Amino acid sequence: MDIIPIPAFRDNYIWLVHDGRHALVVDPGDATPVEEALREHGLTLTAILVTHHHPDHTGGIGALVASHRVPVYGPARESIAGVVHAVADGDEIHLPAPALTLRVLDVPGHTAGHVAYVGMDIEPGLVFCGDTLFSAGCGRLFEGTPAQLGRSLARLAALPPDTRVYCTHEYTLSNLAFARAAEPDNAERDAWAAHCEALRARGEPTLPSTIARERAINPFLRCEQPGVIEAVAAQAGSRPQDALECLAALRAWKDRF
Repeated sequence: MDIIPIPAFRDNYIWLVHDGRHALVVDPGDATPVEEALREHGLTLTAILVTHHHPDHTGGIGALVASHRVPVYGPARESIAGVVHAVADGDEIHLPAPALTLRVLDVPGHTAGHVAYVGMDIEPGLVFCGDTLFSAGCGRLFEGTPAQLGRSLARLAALPPDTRVYCTHEYTLSNLAFARAAEPDNAERDAWAAHCEALRARGEPTLPSTIARERAINPFLRCEQPGVIEAVAAQAGSRPQDALECLAALRAWKDRF
């Protein structure tokens, strides 16, 4: 099983999972680079997974289905043209080729019906988390509440530590710049930042990350850490009363950072 990032637009990744013959794609916002990757690797498309309704994640579905007539899985609580298999929390998707079983997690916040897909029969594990969790960051609250986002991030953070995190934007360096402000003293974060800077200098993606790494470096998963609380208090002018209040203040700070 191989997982390839297909760059799209300015900073999107469409994830292509293949076994050398058959492939599925996750969040195909544009059909053209997907078709090019399929031709380049000699692959047959067999399925499409969608995490949420934003056009940069769904815009290529129509053209791909017209050419390949494959099943499309997407969140039951969002209206997405082309989705024929609506999925919700706890559902399992059994794909024969490439052979993969995925469990659906409801992770609202960025959008109202956002889902993630967790690989269940692959080691180490993986999660396609769309725009809910980024390396060193998280998605904006377009439709959900801080409480929803907090629960969603907690669900992702509770996955096994070696779970590979496949998010869908190359936001890592900008997120790390904010993470330095949100938690000034974090040596592991600084080491990861140096590694990511070297990757980007070579034109390579910073993803996937892992759940263990994100728990160590991502301020949005560290809202109970004293360093994050103190930075938020200094920025907001008052000390957050709990982790949820800290998360809400942190997300608002990031929006204007």
